[in-house]
Amino acid sequence: MLRTMGKELEIVFISLDHDEDGFNAHFETMPWLTVPFDVNLHKKLRERFHVVRIPFLVPLNLDGQSVEEDLIGLIEDFGEDAFPFTKKRREELKAIDDSKRQGGKIDQLLARPGRDYVVASDGGKVLVSKLIGKTVGLYFGAHWCPPCRAFTAQLVEAYNQLLSSRGDCFEVVLVSSDRDQKEFDVNISDMPWLALPFEDRTRQDLCRIFNIKAIPALVFIGPDGKPISTNGKNIITLYGAKAFPFTQSSIEEIEESLRKEGDSLPTQIQDIKHQHVLKLDMAKSYVCNYCERQGKFWAFSCDACDYDLHPTCVEEAS
Repeated sequence: MLRTMGKELEIVFISLDHDEDGFNAHFETMPWLTVPFDVNLHKKLRERFHVVRIPFLVPLNLDGQSVEEDLIGLIEDFGEDAFPFTKKRREELKAIDDSKRQGGKIDQLLARPGRDYVVASDGGKVLVSKLIGKTVGLYFGAHWCPPCRAFTAQLVEAYNQLLSSRGDCFEVVLVSSDRDQKEFDVNISDMPWLALPFEDRTRQDLCRIFNIKAIPALVFIGPDGKPISTNGKNIITLYGAKAFPFTQSSIEEIEESLRKEGDSLPTQIQDIKHQHVLKLDMAKSYVCNYCERQGKFWAFSCDACDYDLHPTCVEEAS
């Protein structure tokens, strides 16, 4: 890519393969130059440039600029944009990331030159400009990841509830970590929302911009285009659609309401349907053993056995 752009760059491969056959097979996959296979020469070069691990990239810059030390990491993060691989360039790229993260423009986060749209599960294209003014959840996930598939079900429930109760003020965009296009297609087929195209590097850029280290992860962007929370997964898991618009104040209101609800309930009860005393407990999620419906937050639970009762299902013994 850089050579086709007219950049003055050359790479020379220094092999640490065990034998010449391995070197030849390795070098066949490379478009650049190499030093002929010579174990002694390679050992001298390794010692000369203090190579302690591979892959390792040594910059030879002739114009006196300070070159970034972690070139491998820089290129993995920014690709060809990292050129000319200087510390100054890294600082410039980090400033661009900061501007995109805090700049308040959803189109700068999701679009790029040559692509002004995201895709739907049916293959349709939706202009990124249609998302301006909405609360947007950036969902980092992959089909191969079991925790992602479990969280997707929770997010679909919250998404559909918000769609029916509040219209189109909320949208989700999948930022896929799937391994190939086929896996991506299967993943998005189960989702009612939008996605960045699989082949687009913006997926990797957003992982870097929001420092995503594990999936599933969910980042909420507000109607003003600025981040609300990078802890969206926990918010949805705990509170679901009730937490909308996912601001700190909305979370505090929910928690205050739950505290008041808990204060209004007895600390323990003796229900006629169970032989043991049931104690009031805060549970993220449970299934009521009486009505067999999903419950959240307050439950009456048994310390002696695996029994949970929704507060509305209590029938106290007289």
